[in-house]
Amino acid sequence: MSANQQVITIDHISDENAPAIYVQNGLKPFIQMIKDEVCGEVPDLSSRKGRERIASLAATVSKRKVAVEKPGREYLRSIKELPKVIEAELREFVREADALRDEIRKPLTDWEEAEAAKKREIEAWVGELRLDPQIISTADSEYLKISIGAFEGIVIDGEWLGEYEAEALRLKADTLEALRAALVKREQYEAEQAELVRLRAEAEAQAQRDRDAEIARVAAEQAQRQAEERAKAERDAAARREQELLDQAAAAQRATEQAARDAEAAAERQRLQLQLQAEQARTAAAQAEASRVAAEQRAEQERLTSIRRQEEAVERARLDEVARANAAADEILRQQQAREADKAHKGAIYKAAKEAFIQHGMTEECARLAVKLVASGLIPSMSIQY
Repeated sequence: MSANQQVITIDHISDENAPAIYVQNGLKPFIQMIKDEVCGEVPDLSSRKGRERIASLAATVSKRKVAVEKPGREYLRSIKELPKVIEAELREFVREADALRDEIRKPLTDWEEAEAAKKREIEAWVGELRLDPQIISTADSEYLKISIGAFEGIVIDGEWLGEYEAEALRLKADTLEALRAALVKREQYEAEQAELVRLRAEAEAQAQRDRDAEIARVAAEQAQRQAEERAKAERDAAARREQELLDQAAAAQRATEQAARDAEAAAERQRLQLQLQAEQARTAAAQAEASRVAAEQRAEQERLTSIRRQEEAVERARLDEVARANAAADEILRQQQAREADKAHKGAIYKAAKEAFIQHGMTEECARLAVKLVASGLIPSMSIQY
């Protein structure tokens, strides 16, 4: 038993000395006190007085037990509430200490947050100086020219950018170099495509002219061949008719000569008959010659008609080619006017969008860049309607 516990008796347990009593092995001395009080005698169990004494001693143990247990239970309840009080005190202390710390550090925290916001703003602005290579490689010359103008108008403010100035200058220079190189390639590509279109149009026109000329040539040759065939057929028919008449005349002359040999008596009559037949033969020959001349005249007329038809076919082909060439030229002009109108339409929309941004507080450079970024599809959920 400690020095404090030696002077504490069961009847003097209180809130003040409870922390010194209710500790590990702290109650053993009180057990010993109870033993010393009740175990010093051995009552006679055979007598009533002895039995009553045993009951009295047991009651004394119970009374002493309660006298030790009750203050202990009360002390235990009090220390059970103590953690809550301590926790509340600690929470309030921590809250006030954190508030004091935050208040003392607030100027530095505000400065760090401002620097971080500025850094994020600069990084976002510098990031806008970098265009997607895929967009650059697929853009047309008009877009590339607009982009070059927009990037050339971007001002790099070194005082505001600080350590990012070199990167911003490098990104601007790299992007402008990529845009200019892409513009050279794109203009060369568009010129080549225009030349290919022109060459294809010329080739198609030449092929059409060749087809028309071939059709006219075949038609002329066929017409001339048919005219020659008809003229030859008529000449052959006239020659056959003339030969038949000559054969008939020769046969008649042979018959006349034979008749003269057979019947000289009828010579005069036969002479007159022969003279008549000869006249008829001459008439027939004259008719055959007239028919031949007429056939030749018809053949010549058909030949001239064929030539005229061929010339008319060639003229029609020429006029058709002129019409096709005019139509092709009109289509090229229409496409050029459509491109120029589309270009002017887009330019007007770009200008209207830029002026709207400027009217709502943007600088001209920022407005131009904003329009360019929206038109390029780089801003999600935003587009320009043409």
